[in-house]
Amino acid sequence: MAVDYAVIVVYLAGMLAMGWWGMRRAKSKSEFLVAGRRLGPTMYSGTMAAIVLGGASTIGGVGLGYQYGLSGAWMVFTIGLGLLALSVFFSARIARLKVYTVSEMLDLRYGGRAGVISGVVMWAYTLMLATTSTIAYATIFDVLFDMNRTVAIILGGSIVVAYSTLGGMWSITLTDMVQFVVKTVGVLLLLLPIAVVKAGGFSEMKAQLPTEYFDPLGIGGETIFTYVLIYTFGMLIGQDIWQRVFTARSDTTAKWGGTVAGTYCLAYALAGAVIGTAAKVLYPKLGSPDDAFATIVKDELPVGVRGLVLAAALAAVMSTSSGALIACATVANNDIWSRLRGRITTGERDEVQDNRAFILIMGLAVIGTAIALNNVVEALTVAYNLLVGGLLVPILGGLLWKRGTAQGALAAVTVGGLAVITLMATYGILANEPVYYGLLSSLAAYIAVSLMTKPTDAAVLAAWRERLAGRAPELASEPVPAHQ
Repeated sequence: MAVDYAVIVVYLAGMLAMGWWGMRRAKSKSEFLVAGRRLGPTMYSGTMAAIVLGGASTIGGVGLGYQYGLSGAWMVFTIGLGLLALSVFFSARIARLKVYTVSEMLDLRYGGRAGVISGVVMWAYTLMLATTSTIAYATIFDVLFDMNRTVAIILGGSIVVAYSTLGGMWSITLTDMVQFVVKTVGVLLLLLPIAVVKAGGFSEMKAQLPTEYFDPLGIGGETIFTYVLIYTFGMLIGQDIWQRVFTARSDTTAKWGGTVAGTYCLAYALAGAVIGTAAKVLYPKLGSPDDAFATIVKDELPVGVRGLVLAAALAAVMSTSSGALIACATVANNDIWSRLRGRITTGERDEVQDNRAFILIMGLAVIGTAIALNNVVEALTVAYNLLVGGLLVPILGGLLWKRGTAQGALAAVTVGGLAVITLMATYGILANEPVYYGLLSSLAAYIAVSLMTKPTDAAVLAAWRERLAGRAPELASEPVPAHQ
């Protein structure tokens, strides 16, 4: 394992070095939080694909393939569909807004009264997303070094917190590009073909496994529908995803770069399911489907290649973890703390230091929560249910329906959020009903209250249209150098 260890150590050291380099670039709030809004198509596509394809998409995607066969691709597939929908229909408008958070968008659209409540919901979502990603380090380091769970979480989490705190979005962008390349080589170019060959090829896989393993809908229609509601719609409104859209150099970059990243996600989804199906042939009686990835890597790959593929798993986890962490810190500082304090901005350098401090604080909170938390699936389900049930309607409503009002948005967030919480307590956290009925109640509240209240002020809507068109005069000084 010495060669494998060396590969991992070099990879981790490289992540820290890029954090140090990013610190020298991040001299303003814009540079620190959204990489100066300067990413060209290549870097934008790579980093967007990296953040949406995390540990759940890699280790979990292979596990679903082990359990259900090719239809196990649906979870990651719906993530790709969500990214495609965001990129094609909304990303150009989002990029032109030149804001930093989803709540700032809601304030612009509705007139400044929806920010704090929506910020709290978004903060809870990003905190849980960062936490569940951090927990995944325990699985990977256990395979590598037979490491204690708590030590593994502290080690992996500390590296992500370090490079994210140092350079903000510039460090995360650079590390995500490396992580994208490592994931592509490790999972798509190495693990996928080796797993299929070791399993005897597709003909042998079909001979060894039940026919439902090759049914595209074998996982079940209701499960697929739930994935669409949670993950496809979740991609449309998550702060972690929007913050990457804000990094695009232009609305064209956001649209087409995101389309490339979404298409890549669809291929990654199928690859994970095929690897899991091959693992089922090789190891038909594993204790847990989530053990499939680590087992096939540990037992079937040659020295060196094994280290690279495990580095790919680390890359998947780190990209999602760092993206969720900076999103969590941005929301905590800009949408909650600053508003509650009523703070007046005193300068860009102060903003950088404030946001750097919040990344460190939120990072420590994430590590502590990850150590204390046991059920990852339940935590992530709570996060996505609150996100979709509470925020999907007011966000998409603001983009698509000019009659929507601030009162309607607040009602949608409140009613949808409370409905989700109540139904999770009634039906169980993992039940489908909370997100179904929470979303419907949020929609009903939004439409009813918006129609019963005075339309949004014409001046607010006029300013909103100017921002959507990218013509707001205060944005003229925004830097635009190209970076590929």
